[in-house]
Amino acid sequence: MGLLNVSQLAIRAARCYLSPFSTPKSWISTRTIALGGKNILLMGPPGAGKTTVGRIVAHRLGLPVIDVDDDVLETTWKMPVAAKLASVGGESFLQEEGQALCNFSASGCVVSLTGSNPLHAEAMQHVRETGLVIYLDVDSEDIIQRLTRMKVNRIVGQEAGVSMRDILQYRKQFYEKWLDVRVLCGTGDTVEEVAEKVLKAVERYQNHAAETFVSTRCDTVGSSNQKTYFSDVVIEGLATDGGLYVPKNGFPKIDACEWLRLADMSYPERALVLLEKCIHPLDICALDLRTMVFKAYGSNFSCEAVAPVKHLNHNQYVQELFHGPTASFKDLALQLMPQLFAYCLPPMCNYLILVATSGDTGSAVLSGFSRLGGTDRHRTGVLVFFPEEGVSEIQKLQMISYREGKARAVSVLSDFDFCQRTIKRMFGESGLTGHLAVEYGTVLSTANSINWARLLPQVVYHSSAYLDLCRDGVVKFGEPIDVCIPTGNFGNAMSAMYAKQMGIPIRKVICASNHNRIITDFITTGEYDLRGRPLMLSHSPAIDILKSSNLERFIYHVSGGDGRLVKDLFTRLDGRQHFQVPEHLLGRIQQEVLAGWCSEDDCLGAIRSVHAQTGYVMDTHTAVAKVVADRLQDGSCPVVLCSTAHYGKFAPAVFKALQIHNIPEDPVEQLRMLGSTASRPEMHRDVMKCLKESGRRAHTVCQAEYEGLAQISAPCFLLPDFIRDPRNT
Repeated sequence: MGLLNVSQLAIRAARCYLSPFSTPKSWISTRTIALGGKNILLMGPPGAGKTTVGRIVAHRLGLPVIDVDDDVLETTWKMPVAAKLASVGGESFLQEEGQALCNFSASGCVVSLTGSNPLHAEAMQHVRETGLVIYLDVDSEDIIQRLTRMKVNRIVGQEAGVSMRDILQYRKQFYEKWLDVRVLCGTGDTVEEVAEKVLKAVERYQNHAAETFVSTRCDTVGSSNQKTYFSDVVIEGLATDGGLYVPKNGFPKIDACEWLRLADMSYPERALVLLEKCIHPLDICALDLRTMVFKAYGSNFSCEAVAPVKHLNHNQYVQELFHGPTASFKDLALQLMPQLFAYCLPPMCNYLILVATSGDTGSAVLSGFSRLGGTDRHRTGVLVFFPEEGVSEIQKLQMISYREGKARAVSVLSDFDFCQRTIKRMFGESGLTGHLAVEYGTVLSTANSINWARLLPQVVYHSSAYLDLCRDGVVKFGEPIDVCIPTGNFGNAMSAMYAKQMGIPIRKVICASNHNRIITDFITTGEYDLRGRPLMLSHSPAIDILKSSNLERFIYHVSGGDGRLVKDLFTRLDGRQHFQVPEHLLGRIQQEVLAGWCSEDDCLGAIRSVHAQTGYVMDTHTAVAKVVADRLQDGSCPVVLCSTAHYGKFAPAVFKALQIHNIPEDPVEQLRMLGSTASRPEMHRDVMKCLKESGRRAHTVCQAEYEGLAQISAPCFLLPDFIRDPRNT
């Protein structure tokens, strides 16, 4: 729906007559818009242009416009606002301003609030109930320049000795508290450009139905008219037809000037703005989303920068994604995803989260869900399946150390693909799901990267890597970079492509495989062939995967959303263990990505040579990316290697690479020795802590039998006493 149509949908009405009044005073518009006659309330700092923007927006929509300074405060006080401030002082002014706003009443108007209105909680609560609060998030430098031109050198609440920049930063917390929708303004945006963004924000808010999701296997011809929203896909995880959810209308495109605003922000601030653009405020309100984001990326990360980019050598940079509590990139999604899940939970229902892991996902899921509190934690159980011989010893110890609440990890005498296949089968077994739902009020869901709430937060760190390079002067915005990603389930690579859709100039996504190389073979030939293909264990176990789940999203993306094709290909893969994409589609695939693989010897050799040259120790997965980037990247632009785990999680392989002998058996001692060897990065505090506390606990080991794993997923698992009873380990 275009902006002019918003106006056409409304009933034409005469402008309200604004006359002097006795408190309380009321404005009522006879015009109705899709917001149901509610006000559009413009909020922001002094100098944000609220008054001028409000007039433009009101004119475009044919609505009355109210400026709180002129039409409410001065009319109430019978004197200019500046005179009132001079007569009563700053603290009393805020109280009297708030009281005047509490007596304000209007409907169907565009209202420009004052810069200090949000500092009065009672007044903001009152006006917020009348409409949609839109925060004009204008760059502080633009604000200061405008106030300087207006010869304003002090604003309400600014004490002597406090700079304008500091008071604007202080005020931001109040604007963040009350906003419904943020309008991020680029540096140098004109009031006309800001007004246009406000109109688009209003249109987006009222058009919630445009931000729905479809299955990758959905045949749009004759498909159901039922709307699937963000809150639905977070809970469901897997689509009912076996496909994966994707946004029906793709990702929002962000202007270069807005990206540049993000460059100077912290990681949580970047994440908040980007997620606000991807999650409709009617799915998760802005204030609650902010609370979740700042909890996810706070003191639980050992590095304040959360996902810093470090120069490695030449044109290569490493994005360290291992500073979370379980020392892997999975934390960037799984410290947030459980909060999103809990927020979207329907009432009166328990959930059992089933997870298959090749190593890192398991501990990250257990960590993330263990941080839930109260009722949310009580209603959610987590069961992790991992291959007994397919993860590192430290990864295993991390997983079995979680025994709090309704969560545990179970190992399987098979590989990751069997674990993943078993979970998909559980979702498709009506007998199992029906029994859990009817008898125990328990519904299955998943936290693997097939769940959209797992994939979405990963888009943030790919965007953040480019913004770091811009901030540090490595590139100017618009100049390309390549990204090289150790690839197994393809979720990390897919999230980089989504960042590209949003406007990050990623030239090529380079997929790096170990000797299992299923993704490399597919991208090279267009043939996905599992027939008679054994999974080979490697030094990089997190990418020891043959059946790559998120490849389905990638093919949907490059095929232009051809759900019928995707369904045919993956049905064929399930039944015949093989498919071949058409030649024209292979061409599109190869335009988007490059792919290569790395032998075990080359992986260890890369760790050794990089350490010798730079003192930096890579983990085995980062080393796979390094080898492939050296072979495939042409050096014409920077390349960011996704460092997906801390080297300490794969200590024996790193010792072998560095040719260190006489290795202690105790994992804690291994990490101490490694930490004294590496000059950077330093040893991960949380891995050390986890190993010291876990000891050598026993854990459940299951045969590779579907029936046994289905049985262990029974609701007795949801009872906390079952977890704590040592007879059940």
